[in-house]
Amino acid sequence: MVPTAPTWPGRAQTSNRQEDNYMKTAIQIEVRPTELDNMGHVNNAKFLEYMEWSREDWYNKAALPFDTFTALGLGTVTVNININYRKEARLSQHLTISTEPIRKGRSSFVLKHVVINANEELVADAEVVSVTIDLQSRKASPLPDVLAKMFG
Repeated sequence: MVPTAPTWPGRAQTSNRQEDNYMKTAIQIEVRPTELDNMGHVNNAKFLEYMEWSREDWYNKAALPFDTFTALGLGTVTVNININYRKEARLSQHLTISTEPIRKGRSSFVLKHVVINANEELVADAEVVSVTIDLQSRKASPLPDVLAKMFG
């Protein structure tokens, strides 16, 4: 289970586009001392963790929690992450991490993450490619309809 990231008032959590079931979600966090590296800014690996929290939030708000996939005999695995670090994030800064679906294939799908600071400056962005797998065979499996429909 991914921990719930802290939020602060006045920030929208979810926005829906009027196309099918497309959904963009966002979480907010405050940078903590344990997330900093020797340079005094957020360690690069922590951004992957922030994005994982945001992905988990997207799945849950899309009514696709882990149990939904396992009931279908499926799982999702991350196979590629392409991340761009644009601006450093420092202690106590508030960051918003958004997640949105951008494209799907037969068994793969891509979620885009954008990290912005309280000044609306781009801090990082990434595309995360995941694949659905059959939990028995551990092989790629077609996207289930409940997931595919989230991509319009």
